[in-house]
Amino acid sequence: MPVLSVSGLTKTYPKFKLNNVSFSLEKGYIMGFIGRNGSGKTTTLKSILNLVHTDSGSVEIFDREFKENELSLKQKVGYAFGGADFYLKSRIKAVTDVIRRFYTEWDETTYQNYCRRFNIDNDKKLGELSEGMKVHYSLALALSHKADLLLLDEPTAGLDPAARDELLELFQELVEDGEKSILFSTHITTDLEKCADFITFIENGELIASDTKDAFVGTYKIVKGTRAQYDKAPPERFIAHKTNEFGFSALISNADAGVFDGLSIEPADLENIMIYYARREDRQ
Repeated sequence: MPVLSVSGLTKTYPKFKLNNVSFSLEKGYIMGFIGRNGSGKTTTLKSILNLVHTDSGSVEIFDREFKENELSLKQKVGYAFGGADFYLKSRIKAVTDVIRRFYTEWDETTYQNYCRRFNIDNDKKLGELSEGMKVHYSLALALSHKADLLLLDEPTAGLDPAARDELLELFQELVEDGEKSILFSTHITTDLEKCADFITFIENGELIASDTKDAFVGTYKIVKGTRAQYDKAPPERFIAHKTNEFGFSALISNADAGVFDGLSIEPADLENIMIYYARREDRQ
């Protein structure tokens, strides 16, 4: 059963449109939400939580329509959008004291455990924290009220490799019992290789795909050849391509691989896919 079902989310701004985005997340899994900066990831996440008022579309969480049950459902959803940059002159313990009052199932023991795990000093002011520590604090809050769905916007941004690895291990721990689910946006593809079960890919406000990680990556291939081979290749089969004086490389659909018989064809990875799609958008 999906814990999150997003259907037809649309939001129009003067210079950007989130256009008919739909996907779902099953219970007990981690979904990576990818796309270049400005592609619509944050708008989608905020739309899910009704922090952005959409033009159309619907969101169901735990099989209930979110807008009609917003207050009760937010008790079971943990979310963190970037670093905690509010009340920068306030001490962490004062901010936490305010936030805990909004949650009926706040667990102080869990909060203190995460503070110790993340080395959060509750006597410090928020403005004294590094960007990485602000992310850790946001996560400690999100994880301390027995949430079964976590929505996280770039949670690993600003963290060094060791801290990122620790956080990804935490994500995997959280879903081990099959009760919790995580949707997190990122542009760090190595993070997704380590922990994501599903990938949802958005570019320029349009949903490109939402599938298991292996199925998503397996949809694409990289083809390479010389300049002479490029001149004979069917450009309409390229999703996007790069050329230089020696030859070319292109992202293609796996279904089209047979068209390029005789050329070098390699598996694509998440980073390749994002890079080539970004080039396509830049040239439109």
